[in-house]
Amino acid sequence: MQFLSPFEPQHFHEIRDGVRRLCEKFPGEYWRKLDADREYPTSFVDALTSAGYLSVLIPEEYGGSGLGLSAAVAILETIQAMGCNGAACHAQMYNMAIILRHGSDEQKRLYLPAIASGALRLQAFGVTEPGSGSDTTALRTTAVRDGDYFVVSGQKIWTSRAEHSDLMLLLARTSPRDQVTKKTDGLSIFIVDMNQARTAGSLTIRPIRTMMNHATTELFFDRMRIPVANLLGKEGKGFHCILSGMNAERVLIAAECVGDAKWFTRKSIAYANQRVVFDRPIGMNQGVSFPIARAHANMRAAELMVHEAARLYEAGLEHGPEANMAKMLAADVAVEAGNACIQTYGGYGFAEEYDIERNFREARLYQVAPVSTNLILSFIAEHVLKLPRSY
Repeated sequence: MQFLSPFEPQHFHEIRDGVRRLCEKFPGEYWRKLDADREYPTSFVDALTSAGYLSVLIPEEYGGSGLGLSAAVAILETIQAMGCNGAACHAQMYNMAIILRHGSDEQKRLYLPAIASGALRLQAFGVTEPGSGSDTTALRTTAVRDGDYFVVSGQKIWTSRAEHSDLMLLLARTSPRDQVTKKTDGLSIFIVDMNQARTAGSLTIRPIRTMMNHATTELFFDRMRIPVANLLGKEGKGFHCILSGMNAERVLIAAECVGDAKWFTRKSIAYANQRVVFDRPIGMNQGVSFPIARAHANMRAAELMVHEAARLYEAGLEHGPEANMAKMLAADVAVEAGNACIQTYGGYGFAEEYDIERNFREARLYQVAPVSTNLILSFIAEHVLKLPRSY
């Protein structure tokens, strides 16, 4: 069963075909070994980079493909639908949204060609802190101006891929919270040369072991010096800058979740047709077929919302509600399709060799990150339905 999207132009189908062929070189055995050893999929990321898929949003003048968010949606969804893991590299795509919209011409010339070629990796996004969680405006990492530098001190947590990235986008407070009119003011975003900071001893990275192989870490900054030239956008307006990346992140992760749902459903269909119990394929039983069918219907609904969010984003229109709803609906259906798949396989669904349990663990993350389902519901209630603020 093929899961092509009917919402895309023909050349996107060609992109999907190319991604499929690439992913076929990285079967389940590859991902199982990485999962067991807690290793980063370097060869997979290198292959995507060499094929130009990770530079799809970078303008052609800087060595990229110059395509829109919808192309990135097609790539990441296909990666997941093939049973691979786009989480290893998706940050490079949504981080591009911030640099492209808020970076200076000099910053774009300096970084984008190297990122497009693979000479530099931009895979880390330092926002969340242990004490602030989802309340981004409460972060305590500070960046104090000292001549031609900002001096950064503080801590970040759940910063994934930091050990495998050359550059990081970092959000820090450049004005104390009690000295700004709006709590979203006084935050600034920087491009950090992580290799330089680690060599100087001002950046420490500690891995966090989790239920899935997500290469996540906590970071400690000890008077880390960042050149003023690495400030993205205007000082004190970083919160507004990161919204570009956060909404793009929601859309792209929603696309991954749709891909997960397609993978789970394809596995469910194949097994329900071949598995014979009581002298009949188990797919003949509505108790098996109905959950699969419902997950497929919900996947198509989530897929529509993903494409609508990407369309609005590319058009420069208000897209926050759609980006959030797409992420929530897609995360829900990934888990729903995963549950149906496990139930269809029975005990075999828990066996590592079928890859279902690993993909289910990875899909479950997106009920929580990069924004929890409850916060999305709060956002919808307040900003879409105009109900009283609940927090």
